[in-house]
Amino acid sequence: MQSICGASCILRIVPFSRILPETIIVMTGVCPSCQHVVGRFAKICPRCGGQLTAGQPEAPLDTVIVHGEYKDHATTSTEIELDGLLLPGQVLNIYQCEKILGRGGMGVVYLARNTSLQRLCALKLLSPRRIQTDVDYVTRFENEGRAAAALVHPNVVTTHAIGRADDFHFLEMEFVAGNALQYEIETQGAIGPIRSTTIAVGIASGLAMAHRLGIVHRDLKPDNVLVTPGGIPKIVDFGLAKTVVGAHHDGHALVGTPYFMAPELFEGQPATPTSDVYALGVCYYLMLTGRYPFEGESINTLKKSILTASYISVRRLNKAIPLDIAECVSLMLHREPEQRPQDGAAVSQLLQAVLGSARDLDILMYEAFNGLPNIRWQREGNDRFRVDLNLRGERTQTVFIENSLHSPGERLLLIFSLCCEAIPAYYEDALRLNAVVHHGGISIRDINGTPCFVMVDTFPRGTVSGEEIRRSVIELGYRADFVEERLTGKDLN
Repeated sequence: MQSICGASCILRIVPFSRILPETIIVMTGVCPSCQHVVGRFAKICPRCGGQLTAGQPEAPLDTVIVHGEYKDHATTSTEIELDGLLLPGQVLNIYQCEKILGRGGMGVVYLARNTSLQRLCALKLLSPRRIQTDVDYVTRFENEGRAAAALVHPNVVTTHAIGRADDFHFLEMEFVAGNALQYEIETQGAIGPIRSTTIAVGIASGLAMAHRLGIVHRDLKPDNVLVTPGGIPKIVDFGLAKTVVGAHHDGHALVGTPYFMAPELFEGQPATPTSDVYALGVCYYLMLTGRYPFEGESINTLKKSILTASYISVRRLNKAIPLDIAECVSLMLHREPEQRPQDGAAVSQLLQAVLGSARDLDILMYEAFNGLPNIRWQREGNDRFRVDLNLRGERTQTVFIENSLHSPGERLLLIFSLCCEAIPAYYEDALRLNAVVHHGGISIRDINGTPCFVMVDTFPRGTVSGEEIRRSVIELGYRADFVEERLTGKDLN
């Protein structure tokens, strides 16, 4: 069963009297680098490959029951620690627990039914044992609840209630019938540029709402993003500050999960919206490539890599990734916070433009001109299309379509049609005609080294539609032909 925290082996937690012969009892720890649930005596994290301290002294221990073979054979039943959590079917206050969805560093999440409202929900309970060993545990849990309750957004898991009953601290949250984004990455690897960007846009939109309210996530990662069956990402664990201490980190506490931490956080600076943007950049890189931009066998080596090393460009790992996306990743992962998009709203706008730019221009051309009589179109080179129009009186006109050279988020789709060579004798008439044309404008552009009058129209590359392209090409072609005929008296193009 896939858990909300990304672990795939958790089935149930039961007292000794309920243990079945075919189950195996496993006492686990948590990887200090990526927070993945690992076996008690595991030496290497199966998710991130990081080295684990022998015995995991700084990692909280949990008792997990799994079916079938478990690879950590060093674990024995004499090492069990019972957690005192609820069993499926038990009732807590108005909540009837139906099954365990998963567990993470804070506690266990159940699929439960709110018997007062008769609706399913995700009920998150703190581990009672953790409360006794971590004095800040309840405070962080309550901070998570209050921060999440302030957010109402399609890309954020809604928190309905926070409370305490029968010595259990709980959060009632929206139930999302889907898997964590981490599960999709672990099972599929890279998930493709269009889907990756679509999910990143949704996450950025949720962050934008949080940042407008002054809330910083501080621990954004694929484990904390649930994806609905319809593909909508929803962020969980807002306001949750996790303290991760590495064995060789000189005792300094790190807030967050190291692989997703911005460089400035390792230098002791506070978390900000730009550090959330960096974390989203790491998630984006991971979705695009199936690997982290920076890696290390310990927190110290990972820290050094994040602070000083250069990551491999996503296009070097996958040449099918468009240049716009690679440039966007570069901006989000910039080592200097002031060089990144400054908050969720800024990165959302950038990603939406990149998503539009990532749409194949061939598809837009097909949408614009497929099935239309008197119009022929073909690709010229890597990034330009030529459209030939048959006009009235057996006249013809050619229109070109190409991307501008602006940076991602500012890129334009250029549509232009050649009128004639720009010679001084035509200047005055061209200026007069420019005042009366109603679509596009006359400008001078070098065509094969020769200055020419052209009619030009532009659209934002990220939002242009096939219908807009079709209308512009037809109108621009007629206008360019009109100018050409008035200036030269000929049909040149």
